[in-house]
Formats: sequence, C-alpha cells, structure tokens
Amino acid sequence: MAKGSVLVTGGAGYIGSHAVLALADAGWDVVVIDNLVTGFAWAVDPRATLVEMAVEDPAVREVMREHDVSAVMHFAGSVVVPESVSDPLKYYRNNTAASRSLIESAVASGVKHFIFSSTAATYGIPEVVPVSEDSPKQPINPYGTSKLMTEIMLKDTAAAHPINYCALRYFNVAGADPQGRSGQSTAGATHLIKVAVEAATGKRDHVSVFGTDFATPDGTGVRDYIHVSDLAAAHVDALEALIAEPGRNLTMNCGYGRGYSVLEVLDAVDRVTNMTIDRRLEGRRVGDPDALVADNARILETLPWRPQRDDLDLIVRDALAWERKLAERG
Repeated sequence: MAKGSVLVTGGAGYIGSHAVLALADAGWDVVVIDNLVTGFAWAVDPRATLVEMAVEDPAVREVMREHDVSAVMHFAGSVVVPESVSDPLKYYRNNTAASRSLIESAVASGVKHFIFSSTAATYGIPEVVPVSEDSPKQPINPYGTSKLMTEIMLKDTAAAHPINYCALRYFNVAGADPQGRSGQSTAGATHLIKVAVEAATGKRDHVSVFGTDFATPDGTGVRDYIHVSDLAAAHVDALEALIAEPGRNLTMNCGYGRGYSVLEVLDAVDRVTNMTIDRRLEGRRVGDPDALVADNARILETLPWRPQRDDLDLIVRDALAWERKLAERG
C-alpha cells in the first residue's frame, strides 16, 4: 500500500532522480516537477508521474492538491559555483526566489513536510575540519548564499505555519545507482569523479588538477565524497523522521566524515579502470578550501541511516558503469 504522495522538484536531475528511485522503492507515490532545462525526462523512474513545470509556477499548487501531496523534496536549482559568481542574479532567481514561491505553494496547499537539498557551501571556508552543523555559516559565493537564504526562509516559515522541514547539507556527491537506473548525465559537469570517468571513457582527454599547494598531505584539495544512493536513502529516512515528529525541524550534514584528496581520487580511477588518466596541474581556483569534510555525527544520531556504499573505489565503479552506459546511449 502506498504511503502517500511526495512531490520531488528537479526529479529529472542527478540527485533528484535517485531520490525518486529511493522513494518509489520504499513504497511512496511520487510526482516529479521539472522544467527539463538541465534534467532529462528519461531519467525519471516510470513509477513516478512527471509534470513539466517550473517550481515557481503558481500552478504547482494544483499539482499538489490533485496528487494529495503531503511532503516536498526540493532539488531543483542551479548548482555551478563559478557560474554563481559570474551570474549571481540567476542563482538568486533559480534558487532563492523560486524556493520562496515553492514554499508558499506548499503552505497554501497544506503540505506538512519539506526536505531541502542544501549544501556544504553554506559554510564557506571552514576554520575547523570536520565541519559540524553549528560551524559558522559564511558562504563565499552566491550559490552558497542562495541556499543558506532558503534554509532561513524554511526556518521562519516553520515557525509561522504547520509545516516542518529538514535541510540536508551535501558534501561532494558522486557515483550512480548500483542497478544502473540513473546517474549523472549533465553535459559539462564539473564534479571531479564525473570528469575523471569521462576521461576514462574517452569523452575528455585529461583531468585538470586545480592547485597543488593546499595545506593537505599531498597538496591537493581534500573533499568528502558521498555516494548518491546513500544520499537518496538519507532523504527517505529524513522524511520518516519529519512525519514521526511534526513539531521537529532538522538540519544535517550528508557526508561520510572521511576526506580524499584530488590525487587519491584519480589514483582510485586509475585502479578501477586499470589505466592512467592524463592529469594536468593547474592553478588554484578562487575560493577553494583546503579541505571540506563533514562531521556526520548528527545524522548518525538522528536517523537510522547508515552508509552502505562508503568506499571510494565502489563509488568510482558505479560512476564508471553509468558513464559507459551513457556512451552506449550515444
């Protein structure tokens, strides 16, 4: 028996499509809203209903009522950090203003629970690593600021209306559905593991290493990589937690609490592919922290969630399998 209806915005995108799979696998009815600007209709699981629409469209309310939506998972938005610096107003429109419209629609439609796709970029350059949820929120780019503004709107809305929320702050998301049902399909992606497996399958001729003078063991930036399927599972567990305690709001990091350097990731890709990817050393990008690793104690204490794919080589293998599948699609 279905447990109710969840509206997933951006469900035709990378992380959203995996959340749709996790929800459907757990028995939820799922309706997806996506404007398909960066998402793909074919990435939406056939068990879900896809409505092509922008999240800021007032007609979202009709979709919510028609499908008796009790919860929203909000993934839609723009996610390229350098672009947010060059085009900040796009990010404040697509992330902040659009989220405000969606939250308003949710309140007007009587939606009880809201799960938000936030980011470790809300912390900026952390003074202490691993980073806890209580660390200062000092974003250094419009992307991080646009997400933090949405968290603030949710906090204020939950204080004024009968809705509770969970903001999940992602660290570096990677990998693909182990069953090959979805993966990262965005053209021109900037995520390291995606770029590296594109190089391994001949889609790129090299991988750029931005900066070798960081204060890390090998001089390259250290990041916490979380498998997208583990991340999707965290959303389902977070939804269950919101339903169980309607008066409770949650903000939690999503990461493994372990960092890998750029060179360690590329070594893993070389191991998994049994080849050597061309690495090109380049200058640091503005605003790249030396290390960004999650303190994940809170999510482990709060939810029954436990990582199932916390293995760098496994993450790379799943990403590579998806990249090969994409190459076959043509």
